[in-house]
Amino acid sequence: MKTLFDTLENWSVEYPLLWQNISLIGVLILALVAYFITHKYIIRVLAKMVQKSKTRIDDLLIDNKLMRRISFLPPLLIFYNFGYLIPVYEELIHRVTIALMSLLALIIAGSLLSKLNLFYDKVDTVKNKPIKSYIQVIKLIVYIFGSIIIIATLIGQSPWYLLTGLGAMTAVLILVFRDTILSFVASLQISSNDLVRVGDWIEVPVFGADGDVLDIALHTIKVQNWDKTITIIPTHRLIEVSFKNWRGMQVTGGRRIKRAIYIDQNSIKICDEALIERFKGFQLIRDYIEDKINELHEYNQKHHYGDSRLVNGRRITNIGTFRQYVERYLKQHDKIHHELTTMVRQLAPESNGLPLEIYAFTNDIAWTNYENIQADIFDHILAVVPEFELKIFQNPSGKDFQKFGNFE
Repeated sequence: MKTLFDTLENWSVEYPLLWQNISLIGVLILALVAYFITHKYIIRVLAKMVQKSKTRIDDLLIDNKLMRRISFLPPLLIFYNFGYLIPVYEELIHRVTIALMSLLALIIAGSLLSKLNLFYDKVDTVKNKPIKSYIQVIKLIVYIFGSIIIIATLIGQSPWYLLTGLGAMTAVLILVFRDTILSFVASLQISSNDLVRVGDWIEVPVFGADGDVLDIALHTIKVQNWDKTITIIPTHRLIEVSFKNWRGMQVTGGRRIKRAIYIDQNSIKICDEALIERFKGFQLIRDYIEDKINELHEYNQKHHYGDSRLVNGRRITNIGTFRQYVERYLKQHDKIHHELTTMVRQLAPESNGLPLEIYAFTNDIAWTNYENIQADIFDHILAVVPEFELKIFQNPSGKDFQKFGNFE
């Protein structure tokens, strides 16, 4: 064995170029063998150990791309440690291998951060509070400092030398990364105040966005509109403009109906006996009519109001009775959310009539179902208006004018 080493040493002195070529080939073969063993055996053993582990955090390591990148580390270490075999290029080999190992570390760190974000999104308790923007900021910082280390290694300078030079470029960097800084601050505000989550339905009129939030990143928020188009909103702009988040509606499980019908004021009147008798046949308001008759009779008797003049005392009106009917109809409707506000109210009279507003919440928040429920409710309300001898107001049409003569 000693003779073999002596022979090799003599060759390295007598034939330096040949010895360097043979050494280079040997190092390449050794590096390939190390890559093959690491990639085919060691990485597989580590993957099986991770899969058998009960903890979930180490599942971040199970990724083909990540494992393949780790496989390049042993060959780089071999080149670094055997660089002395080529003295002329030893320093260059050391610099390049250190730079490559630093680059590899950056890529692996970026992959781990991305996997960490995916792992975080799968945790049920926190998946509605995305950390993607923070992950992107950490990636940016890691890449910046990693790039400084790589450049410093290649030029043979200390990283602190380059960092000192960056101090003079602070103003330029702030200008270059202005949007990144603004987006990062906006992400902090969005997260801390819980303004927007992935899956929220938001409306941002300035950007024409109206739909579900698909993704919240450092620079952009992706919204899928109801027509399936995609709107991209700059993150920092979201807190500068007005927007509506429908999450409260989704959480409570009730979607609001707020719509008015306009009653022709000429059809409003005090009810006569015949109309009151008709109302007694309406099941929803039968008990209301009987209680109201007794209440008004006692009141009028107490204040000595006779029945000769309808203007004297308190009387039942068709509009008041109709309002009670609609309110009771809503309260017994099985598609109305009865734990939320249900109300029928009169608004101020207008030139278009007396607005009677229905204010209630459906117990189904799906858009299509909500529209069907709302339509069914107003179909019924509009259809029963004539039963109370009321009329819906609408502007006159050509057929209305034909009643006054022939305009051919």
